[in-house]
This record gives sequence, structure tokens and C-alpha cells, in this order.
Amino acid sequence: MKLLDSPAAPNPRRVRIFLAEKGIEVEREEIDIGAGVNRQSPYIDQNPMGGVPVLVLDDGTWLAESVAICRYFEELQPEPQLMGRTGQERAEVEMWNRRMESEILHTIAQTFRQSHKFFKGRIPQVPEYGEACRGVAIKRMAWLDEELGQKKFVAGEEFTIADITALCGIDFGRVSKIKIDPTHKNLTRWHEVVSARQSATA
Repeated sequence: MKLLDSPAAPNPRRVRIFLAEKGIEVEREEIDIGAGVNRQSPYIDQNPMGGVPVLVLDDGTWLAESVAICRYFEELQPEPQLMGRTGQERAEVEMWNRRMESEILHTIAQTFRQSHKFFKGRIPQVPEYGEACRGVAIKRMAWLDEELGQKKFVAGEEFTIADITALCGIDFGRVSKIKIDPTHKNLTRWHEVVSARQSATA
């Protein structure tokens, strides 16, 4: 199998960190999203949404969407578990991962998409919407700081995919000058802990 990857984008990083936590090595091929390779044939023929990453399986099947790819590897190698063990744990991890996607990663990514020159001419940009997303992202990071005052990691006392999603979103915020407020001690503590994991450099 092979992972179609892009080193600068947050979603491929989610999969790389997930694989590093599992100790799984997969052949990687870099897709030049700056040149729009992901929006051209033959890439777009197999993955109509044009996103990265994509996992190409041995039978030629293309599996897109970062969480779906992570789920595939969780099924292949359950330990160390990153998506919960019991039905309740899996549901709770899914809940928190979804929150990190929609409230942290998405709002930060939309700030970038709507205001950064990288997307100029690639998509219709609405800078005002980008600034609105910036405000939401900042508020959601304050909310996450409060949540992390009650537990070690995003979904509880164990590191999960929800932490990976939050880390990738918050780190990507630097491009748009969205940073952790120094007064957010819980979020700062969490970020230092997860950033120190060896997988964070993947």
C-alpha cells in the first residue's frame, strides 16, 4: 500500500501521526498540492474531492478522508488503541474527535482558505468569513482550555485521535497567526505534552 501525502497540510499530518503512534511504516508519495496535482487527472479521477491524504491499497482501491484511513489502520492494528476499546469509549472518542474537527481544525482551516494568498484564484474567497472563522477558532480554543482543566487529554485520560486532530488544527493556526493564549494554562500544558510525543514530528 501507499500513502499519497502532502507535508504542509494538516489532514495528511493527522494520518502520519496516527501511523507513528502505531509504529506502522507505509510507503509515501508526495502530492504537490501547490502545483494543483491533486486537482488534475489522474488524481481527480480516483478521488473526485481532490483532497489529501489518500491511501492506495494493494488491490488498487483508493481510500480517502483522514479519519477513514485512520480507522482502517485501527482495525488492522488495534494496539495501541487510539479510537477507544469499548463501544462507549469509541463513541466518546468519536464525539471528541468530531468536536476537534468542526470546532478547532475546520474553523482554523477556513480562516486560512478564505484569507491566504495560497487559495487566491483557486476558490472563491470571502475574507470577512475568514475573519469570522478566526474569531470562532479563538473562542473554541478558550473553551478547550476549560475542558482540559478536567482531564489530561481531549477525550479523557488517554491519548487518542481527538488529540491528534486538535494538535494538527492548532499547529496549522500559526500560518494564520492563530496561537494559544498564554493565559490558557490547561491548553498550554496539553499542547506541550502532546507536542513532546515522538509522533508529533511525523
